[in-house]
Amino acid sequence: MKRNVGKTDQVVRIVLGVIIAGVGIIYQSWWGLVGLVPLLTAITGTCGLYSAFGINTCKVKAENSQQG
Repeated sequence: MKRNVGKTDQVVRIVLGVIIAGVGIIYQSWWGLVGLVPLLTAITGTCGLYSAFGINTCKVKAENSQQG
């Protein structure tokens, strides 16, 4: 799969994933496992829902960019 999760999106997903997982652990709930979804999508850099809807937050560098 192509990478479709940008850096800012990754940071947000990591923070939310840790918060959701932490709350699940604190309240001893299986809902904490839901926190794994944003963490895994942040780590892999791909999101299945983004692919399905054609969303891409990843900045692509131009191969022939000119500086100056």
